[in-house]
Amino acid sequence: MLILMVVLLAVILVFALLPSTVTRRFNRIEQDLLATLAPSQGLFTLEELGDKPEAVRNFFITSGYIGKEKMSGLKAHFEGADFSLGQGKDRVVITYTQLNRADRPERYAQILSSIHHLPFEGLDSYAQGVGAMEGYLAKFFRLFNQKGEHMDRACLVTYLAEAFFLPSVALRSLIEWEELSPLEVKATIRAFGMEGSGIFTFAETGEMLSFTTDDRMAAGFDGSLQKVRWTAECSDYRMVDGFSVPSTLKATWHYPEGDLTYFDGKDVKITYLY
Repeated sequence: MLILMVVLLAVILVFALLPSTVTRRFNRIEQDLLATLAPSQGLFTLEELGDKPEAVRNFFITSGYIGKEKMSGLKAHFEGADFSLGQGKDRVVITYTQLNRADRPERYAQILSSIHHLPFEGLDSYAQGVGAMEGYLAKFFRLFNQKGEHMDRACLVTYLAEAFFLPSVALRSLIEWEELSPLEVKATIRAFGMEGSGIFTFAETGEMLSFTTDDRMAAGFDGSLQKVRWTAECSDYRMVDGFSVPSTLKATWHYPEGDLTYFDGKDVKITYLY
């Protein structure tokens, strides 16, 4: 009995001390991204905004970007974000860290949490036009690994939705803009032989308030797919490094039976990479 307890304790210690699959991979991803970021492409100028819709121009002007150096990347960190595991399922508290780069559509995100007292970790990735969403329980046991065209498109559209968090992206030629009204703008992104679009809504004071699209599929942990409208919202703008940026972000699926806000993160820590 004593030997069994010692062996069990040893196994628990090994699992507790060994770095997880997701953490090791995300650390390597961050190191590689920092090592390969393209140099800043100069300053934000009024001249390059000349052909953009009025709401887009106002965003750059009122948020303090004009005359500032363009960012090459972004790191955002949420501590204690509220997260839903799906319709009718548990809500958990997560630590969420993401990385975006500006020179090409590329995005990664790490999720750390626990489910029924066991550590849960997720890794979202989008690179070279390929998207994936993986989930692991107890560090090493993979629960799901979602891939395919629906994930590729969803990740491309998510990258578009975050274009104003990393404003260098919003000025790239791969995004086409169409003014729908003084405060609504349709954006279409084309990359890797695929395209996706959505509508940005702005405040009269210049802040970007939301992005809504029909070009994402809601993917369940069981592998099920459902075409559902998706909205990302941002609010509580504050000054970071001289820029006005949102501190609260939400993501919502608009299911026929009712909305599900599955991500609600506050007090995001944003670090621009140059």
